[in-house]
Amino acid sequence: MKESQFTPKFFSLLRKGIGKEQLQKDLIAGVIVGIVALPLAIAFAIASGVSPDKGLITAIVAGLLISVLGGSRVQIGGPTGAFIVIVYAIVQEFGVDGLIIATFMAGIILIGMGLARLGNLLKFIPHPLIVGFTSGIAVIIFSSQMKDFFGLSIETVPADFIEKWKLYALNFGSINWAAVAIALGTIILALTFQKVSKKIPGSIVAILVSTLIVYFFNVPVSTIETSFGDIPSKLSMPVFPNINFATVQKLIQPAFAIALLGGIESLLSAVVSDGMIGGRHRSNAELVGQGIANCASSMFGGIPATGAIARTATNVKNGGRTPIAGITHALVLLVIMLALAPFAKLIPMACLAGILIVVAYHMSEWRQFKSLLKGNKADVLILLVTFFLTVFFDLVIAIEIGIVISSFVLMKRMSKATTVQVANDMFNNQYNQPEEIFDDELPILPKGATMYEINGPLFFGATQTFQDTLTRLPDKPKVLILRMRHVPFIDATGIYRLMEIIKKFAAQNTHVVLSGVNPKVLSDLEKAWIYSILHKENITPNIEAAAERAQHLIHI
Repeated sequence: MKESQFTPKFFSLLRKGIGKEQLQKDLIAGVIVGIVALPLAIAFAIASGVSPDKGLITAIVAGLLISVLGGSRVQIGGPTGAFIVIVYAIVQEFGVDGLIIATFMAGIILIGMGLARLGNLLKFIPHPLIVGFTSGIAVIIFSSQMKDFFGLSIETVPADFIEKWKLYALNFGSINWAAVAIALGTIILALTFQKVSKKIPGSIVAILVSTLIVYFFNVPVSTIETSFGDIPSKLSMPVFPNINFATVQKLIQPAFAIALLGGIESLLSAVVSDGMIGGRHRSNAELVGQGIANCASSMFGGIPATGAIARTATNVKNGGRTPIAGITHALVLLVIMLALAPFAKLIPMACLAGILIVVAYHMSEWRQFKSLLKGNKADVLILLVTFFLTVFFDLVIAIEIGIVISSFVLMKRMSKATTVQVANDMFNNQYNQPEEIFDDELPILPKGATMYEINGPLFFGATQTFQDTLTRLPDKPKVLILRMRHVPFIDATGIYRLMEIIKKFAAQNTHVVLSGVNPKVLSDLEKAWIYSILHKENITPNIEAAAERAQHLIHI
């Protein structure tokens, strides 16, 4: 039976059956990913300006639902570094309650995007734009960790990038060298411990070692307990957010930002994992699952969640091939939260800063950034504008302006691909296939008739070229044949310009004949009442019929 594009992968795999051997691999992979996710969930929450338990809640609740209801076999969901910038800004402006409501609204938007089958469209976000804002986020994450990395005595770190570094410079005299040693040790372990063991993450080893050293030797550095107090060892009951129209108006922009970034991040992670396992995810089911997960996360007091590329890759590398691994990862985190919360509060903040600096390094995609700088000017423009707007202004603005610039670049490129040429100009350089050569076609054109061929989509980005070409004809023919066999689609602007040209030539006693219009384009023209200005017989199926119609019109 054919599965619906909205059917979660978990349900499809349950129907087919999951073998015992694969089940064992999934359980092992889930345990490993759960351990890897522990420090990240805590670190992402703290960097986002909320308490560490909210990161764990998100990884547990959203992680479980993303695996059960999503469209990917191996996706691991939870809080990610990409959300830090948005979440921190929302918390600063609207508080934690505002963040919870914005997360719930983002979940509804994601569900709507999935049901509207927009999953495939998000894949068309340009690569330079993604690298630009991802690298920008990495820079912001790195800069946000300097307080804990150096153990600086700063009460509150401002959100603005420049103001942040000004404050660091003013307080650099309060550096705590013990914190620096812990942070550097964490970075070294996180980057090199895989040479010792590929199963045990270096970040976990760093947390265990630094926590034990700080606890037993009473090292004077900040810990989670001194900064945030105790970590709750239980999940609270879900509460439906109090949403009204005024709240929706106030939080709609950040909610859309969370939804868009979450959608891009989750589908990007799903595409990457597809390449690793040779699978194929269901984009729209993934968006619906992500939406439900974010709604649930907010009801439990969590923060936004999406597919996590690094954790998903860890899952795949350790043998995970079904959502059982993601479910196990969430349950492992739940057990850790219930049993080990009193110990987690002893983790040094400098250690978490080291972990986040490593995350920022991996997020920076500096090799791709460097490679794109060598590309064409349009891609470099998109990359740099998105990057600098993310760092110095706002991620939402960066994505919005990046998409606008990308759209204009696309329009310019497509407009250049659309040409309007007189038939005689196309003999030698455009057509090589015998059935498309004009030699046998032009002799049948009667004297007084001119033929132009349009190649490419007739959309708003190309219509100016189209109109300019036809309005500058050196001699006004009695009949103008527009051959449209290579026009795949036409938009409202294209229809408007075409009809204006037909009216203009009609006023000059020139008849316009359309040849080879494909059914979709013809349907759009008919909906626009093309027959009110153009006789039905002037729209012909092929060049022979167009020539016959031209002969008739010339001799009227």
